[in-house]
Amino acid sequence: MKIAIQGELGSFSHEAAEAMAPRAGIVPCARSAEVFDRLKRGLVDGAVIPIENSLAGSVAEHFDLLLSRDVHIVKELQLRIVHHLIAPPGVKLTSVRRVLSHPVALDQCREFFARNRRLKGEPFYDTAGSVKHVIAEQLGDAAGIASRRAAEVYGGKILKVGIEDDKRNFTRFFLIHRGKARAARKADKTSLAFSVRNTPGALFKALSVFALRDISLSKIESRPVRGRPWEYVFFVDLLRGDDQDSWNALRHLGEVAERLKVLGIYRRA
Repeated sequence: MKIAIQGELGSFSHEAAEAMAPRAGIVPCARSAEVFDRLKRGLVDGAVIPIENSLAGSVAEHFDLLLSRDVHIVKELQLRIVHHLIAPPGVKLTSVRRVLSHPVALDQCREFFARNRRLKGEPFYDTAGSVKHVIAEQLGDAAGIASRRAAEVYGGKILKVGIEDDKRNFTRFFLIHRGKARAARKADKTSLAFSVRNTPGALFKALSVFALRDISLSKIESRPVRGRPWEYVFFVDLLRGDDQDSWNALRHLGEVAERLKVLGIYRRA
């Protein structure tokens, strides 16, 4: 079994993939679109993608790809994000002047940079990729911010442990497969996307199908529709799974929505 991830080995996506598919081979991809392309072409059996961070918010590109591609959510995971300062072996903290990492990771370590003003943050395409780079290039004045797994994979030295500002920093990941959504065993959560016509009360009518059946929504957000300016699609998570009320609500929603796609019916993390 092969699982595609966006990013390098040792990234948080790699950690999530190991937790969600322990015996799978991990296939790193440079771009998110490549992850979905490999899945579409059958080159991998599944993919693990970050969908939302508790501090930085949603990964918009992945919501768009979930909507546009023929995939469905199989499982979710909430991974605690711990950032470490990692340098090549032999490099001391006093020698470090540049710190490379993904922009989101840099932003989540503001207090560390405020306490160490000699250090300059430099955006890089990936957390683990930053560690891979500083070690491969043997940079004596640079370190990366990444996970402990990245240090293990690339042979880096952890100079500082847990430098993130907020210790309640979690990222939600999805394991996705090809094809239309089908309910997982003991499913108790549903993710879907829908759009409505721009008429008075349209969104109210759409959401009322859940309120009428006492179905709780844990998330709702809107995304612009490509090619249709000022039109939006709504992404919703329901705290219900494969039961009669849920299916009745979805049928009812299909009657009032302009477009509806069930993204996954799975067990909540």
